[in-house]
Amino acid sequence: MEKLNNGDTRNAIIEIRAGVGGEEAAFFGKDLFLMYAKYSEKKGYKLEVFDTSFSAKGGFKEIIFLIKGKAAYRQFRYEAGIHRVQRIPKTENRGRIHTSAATVAVFPEIEEEELKINPGDIRIDTFCSSGHGGQSVNTTYSAVRITHLPTGIVASCQNERSQFQNKLRALAVLRTRLHAKKEEEEKLKVSQERKSQIGQGDRSGKIRTYNFAQNRLTDHRINLSLHKLDRILAGDLESLIETLKKKLEGR
Repeated sequence: MEKLNNGDTRNAIIEIRAGVGGEEAAFFGKDLFLMYAKYSEKKGYKLEVFDTSFSAKGGFKEIIFLIKGKAAYRQFRYEAGIHRVQRIPKTENRGRIHTSAATVAVFPEIEEEELKINPGDIRIDTFCSSGHGGQSVNTTYSAVRITHLPTGIVASCQNERSQFQNKLRALAVLRTRLHAKKEEEEKLKVSQERKSQIGQGDRSGKIRTYNFAQNRLTDHRINLSLHKLDRILAGDLESLIETLKKKLEGR
């Protein structure tokens, strides 16, 4: 596989997963998704949800989505990492502040012609899609789960009514994950200290803290605190993203 060129100019595939904190972490994952969705709308980007896994109370245990637009990957790449939230959960009766977390992984979209997948290397399973609380939202087996047998990497999609469309989207996610795995392996050969985007998204320390009581967002990578968390969660991300790009690009 050839090295990805001009990755910054591509669409972005983003994966958000609830981390430590149970239901509160799932609610925070949903907050992050809505923040990115509102920012994307302001930028004129198109957002397509590939797959969702709901918590019992309607949060997101996991959500995978595509953001289509000029240089979307460059705009979102520095969102990869662990996001920590400090706030009083809706279910908290004693007014205690809880700390929860969600992980964000960001990848450039990989086109079909750039990464060919051998049909003999994958297993395709179909199932009924499910919604909030696990109930079936489609009586046909339209949801698709694809397993890449040599690596064990799995990708699924259930948000489209058409099994064919779900298969195409699951393949898009699988290509992205396979490419990310290859990139990570190549980088580790060069230096054990440097991690790829997927490594940052899944295993690194926290990159950002969202403190609701103080209306404060702190990005720990550049030691920046902004006391406008409400506006940022409403999609006012532009100044933060531009500051991150200026300070982190080229490191």
